[in-house]
Amino acid sequence: MWRVLARRPVLVSVVGAGTAVATYKYVESQRPLEAHGDALEPLVRASRVYAESARDAILAGAGKTAASSQLQASPTSALLPSRTEMLNMLKGKTRDGKTVLPADDTVYDLVIVGGGATGVGCALDAQTRGLKTALVERDDFASGTSSRSTKLVHGGVRYLEKAFMELDYEQYKLVREALHERGVFLKIAPYLSYQLPIMLPVTQWWKIPYYWAGAKAYDVFAGSEGLSHSYFLTKSRALEAFPMLQKDKVKGAIIYYDGAHNDSRMNVAIALTAAAHGAAIANHVEVVGLLKRARLINKDRFDLGDEELYGVVVRDTLTGDTWNIRAKGVINATGPFTDGIRKLDGGAQAQEIVAPSAGVHIILPNYFSPRNMGLLDPNTSDGRVIFFLPWQGSVIVGTTDTPTQVTHNPIPNDDDINWLLKEVSNYLAPEIKVRRGDVLAAWSGIRPLVRDPAAKNTAALVRNHMINVSPSGLLTIAGGKWTTFRSMAQETIDKAIEVFDLKPTGPCITEHLPLIGSAGWSKTMFIKLIQHFGLETEVAQHLSDSYGDRAWAVAALAAQTGTRWPIFGVRVAPGYPYIEAEVRYACQREYACTAVDVVARRLRLSFLNAQATLAALPRIVEIMAQELGWDRKRKQKEIEETTQFLMSMGLTIKDKTMFPANGAKPVIATLSQDQARFFARTHFLPTELAFYREVFNKLDYDRDGTISKKDFGLALDKIGHSISPEDLASVMDEVDLNHSGSIEYEEFLEVLAAVKDIRSRSKFARIVAKYEERQQFPTDRSGGGV
Repeated sequence: MWRVLARRPVLVSVVGAGTAVATYKYVESQRPLEAHGDALEPLVRASRVYAESARDAILAGAGKTAASSQLQASPTSALLPSRTEMLNMLKGKTRDGKTVLPADDTVYDLVIVGGGATGVGCALDAQTRGLKTALVERDDFASGTSSRSTKLVHGGVRYLEKAFMELDYEQYKLVREALHERGVFLKIAPYLSYQLPIMLPVTQWWKIPYYWAGAKAYDVFAGSEGLSHSYFLTKSRALEAFPMLQKDKVKGAIIYYDGAHNDSRMNVAIALTAAAHGAAIANHVEVVGLLKRARLINKDRFDLGDEELYGVVVRDTLTGDTWNIRAKGVINATGPFTDGIRKLDGGAQAQEIVAPSAGVHIILPNYFSPRNMGLLDPNTSDGRVIFFLPWQGSVIVGTTDTPTQVTHNPIPNDDDINWLLKEVSNYLAPEIKVRRGDVLAAWSGIRPLVRDPAAKNTAALVRNHMINVSPSGLLTIAGGKWTTFRSMAQETIDKAIEVFDLKPTGPCITEHLPLIGSAGWSKTMFIKLIQHFGLETEVAQHLSDSYGDRAWAVAALAAQTGTRWPIFGVRVAPGYPYIEAEVRYACQREYACTAVDVVARRLRLSFLNAQATLAALPRIVEIMAQELGWDRKRKQKEIEETTQFLMSMGLTIKDKTMFPANGAKPVIATLSQDQARFFARTHFLPTELAFYREVFNKLDYDRDGTISKKDFGLALDKIGHSISPEDLASVMDEVDLNHSGSIEYEEFLEVLAAVKDIRSRSKFARIVAKYEERQQFPTDRSGGGV
């Protein structure tokens, strides 16, 4: 029957719409009550989370600012332990490291390996149930897949379609769970997550009722936890809302709502919340071995073997120190690196369960999309789905889905980048050209699709997540997605309590537990930040939306700008709202240990603009050196390692003299703010611009600020960029000159940028020019991209 319906899309649309309406009452009748809600409120209010941000502000020097009044509404609380204090706790000592605790007092209920979304979610869940919890992460919190997501908090529109078309109840359950967790997600961290309208452009009339039915069913299944309701837009209204779309193709549009968030900052907030409740957490601590002994508990249960784990051997990757952490249970939550920990347990013969898939994303300038509306393309040329989403003042395009190998910092594939650009161009108006040079950053995230080793068909991939317990008791949680991190953690800790015979003091409360920074936050808090600290509006909004009520503490660290306005808040990079105070706060209060920790997971600058990160890097390293006591050798190491990391963010640096061996600043860092803005757009150094201006002026015979197109060919010869007439015609078309018969200087520079792009795509000889003993900044991109 369903095969017949699939051939009749109009009939499917009608059936879908009817099903959406008919299901509503059943869904509402099955919705569980929010258990423990009233009982949890006193516990949540008593949490140290609510005091941390305000007291931070006072101790950081906010004095009698607005932060003082915030403290009155929060219970007194100790500050979070420093990383050094956390390491002392993990080593079985007191926080100050002066006293070694009795052996029985140093055994944790659980040690969690992995500081991504699932790992920190497990730490928070376990600790708030009264379990003594430790967490270690080899790199930084969210250093892997958890910082490289599409930034959506969603139920899965595509999964819902499959549930109906294939009568798949399991797909339906996945959507229902994800929609419930989406609602929880937006409540526990309101400053980091928000609802986002997403447009489904309709290019065929019969698809309008089909998409409308699907969107309404999405609303119905979300129920009372849903966001704003979906609606239909006519062609004219759709083009008004998203003016970049092709006018000829669009027949109308469906707008539905999903959630979005700042993924790595969310990850850090969860980790800090776990620490605020007493968990011992440490980044840059790697598990290098597992401790085993003869089994003492749960003999002959859960198919467990004769040996059991009783802890892990860890190494501080920054200092090289090694020690043991004893625990009753070990949880493996390492995402794509799951098999590595499993092989520490079961040896080289341990079955590999991860099937890694690469998802490439690119960042485009914000003028390619409305500021507050995304776009979903459900029908790309090869059947994949891509999103086109505003995020942090730029536009994310993604994602791909291709098999890959597990690597620490995967590099985006050029073929995937070009495929994304091609698919985007199919929706945008012809006059809007999306060039390779418009890509400001690009990254690849490894999605850990998994096979269940306990399933009959071990080659089949599980659809959601998988929990597996090895014979020695290593509990592995793998798969899933960001949206369902909390429910995955709850299920994992439930299993751990059973397998490791743990004694929690209370139930799971994470469904109602606000994350750190949420208590005193409001949507208008940024106004008070402006009034009290003299911050720019954009900066104040950014601090409010990134730190919640902890923004007071960050602003208290802000340095004076030396100008009338803004008074405080020196920016790290022109055009972006990040300020130097955030670097200091990341070192002092958020466990940032390396420059990559800051630019990638605290500020997010490397995910938005790789070149801007490169320019800001020397100053960021200098600030971190002041906070962490780095010497000259360490600063140079940080610059080199962060530059290498930026390669995985889409940066190409062929000229290593950009970072002199003596630690001097890169050439771009010596520019003024105005020069840096212009350089970010054109990729020309001041020496180049001076030379181009000289050539242009010599050909501007009548001094009217223009040259003829004929003279433009001569200019290219003088500059050394001679190209064929066909390529020149392509360049002219790409920059869309006004066909006036003459070229202005700005157009001249635009054409030169496009020429560089054409030459790089055609694999012409590497362009090298030497002016005044300085090599040209090497690039094969244009338009400020990478």
